[in-house]
Amino acid sequence: MKFKKLIVASALAAALPFGAYADDIKLGVSMALFDDNFLTLVRQAMQEKVAELDDVSAQFEDAKNDVGQQLQQVESFINQKLDAIVINPVDTQAVAPIIRRAEAAGIPLIFVNRRPEATLPEGMAFVGSDSKVAGRLQMEYIAEKLGGKGNVAILMGELSSEATRDRTSGVEEIAAQYPDIKIITKETAKFSRKEGIDVTNNWLLSGYEIDAIASNNDEMAIGAIMALGPNRLKGVIVGGVDATPDALAFLDKGMLDVTVFQDAKGQGKASIETAVKMAKGEAVDKNVMIPYELVSPENYKEFIGRN
Repeated sequence: MKFKKLIVASALAAALPFGAYADDIKLGVSMALFDDNFLTLVRQAMQEKVAELDDVSAQFEDAKNDVGQQLQQVESFINQKLDAIVINPVDTQAVAPIIRRAEAAGIPLIFVNRRPEATLPEGMAFVGSDSKVAGRLQMEYIAEKLGGKGNVAILMGELSSEATRDRTSGVEEIAAQYPDIKIITKETAKFSRKEGIDVTNNWLLSGYEIDAIASNNDEMAIGAIMALGPNRLKGVIVGGVDATPDALAFLDKGMLDVTVFQDAKGQGKASIETAVKMAKGEAVDKNVMIPYELVSPENYKEFIGRN
């Protein structure tokens, strides 16, 4: 009986040369950050998918939000001659060196969750979702609940992230359709609950009159809710993105008004499936898109357990 082996953190794996697929397929996975609620869900889904597959193993690395460290991890994967590399990029604008090295080595490269801001050559693919759609869905709901009138603040994620830019752009596009909706401030809280608390507290101390907070993710939205407190929260609509279990719990309590489901399991599993197919030389779609879905107080129970 064969047992699949999941290699986590910095463990090194002996690998067959690229193209030798007779037995095991060995994957290298570099995640931008292990200490992130949503990315943890993606990583767990990847690990589950690897465990389901015969003769597939994966080595997982934590880049700790460090571009240089992530590049070193990719170089290590290449030196080990792994069969495919999956990367959740730290900085979507700084992926060119990674692309060059993987292309030169002839190793398939799959980006997951965060879309690289570069044209991908042959032998590379993206698995994820259209972040601008998330921003649009979120703001459409907020605008409706505001009755087309009010002051909106935006909690932005990491400025190096494509998701931050595209979700914020989606929010702004919808807000621009309403003459009486004003975006009065936007600031990065780095996708962090703690930073969300701090930024929201600063807004309140500065005297901003806020009717709604559109957050690029659920963690910052929860931070905003905690900063607002029960009394002020009654007059502020708060929206997030991801539909994490914590966010659904806040929806259940009537504290979070809306979120947008980002399918962590779908992204994680599809990235491994795509990597295995590419390692075998099979054709795959250049962009494997996993759709977003609006989550509101009316339907949130349908999403419990999906992430």
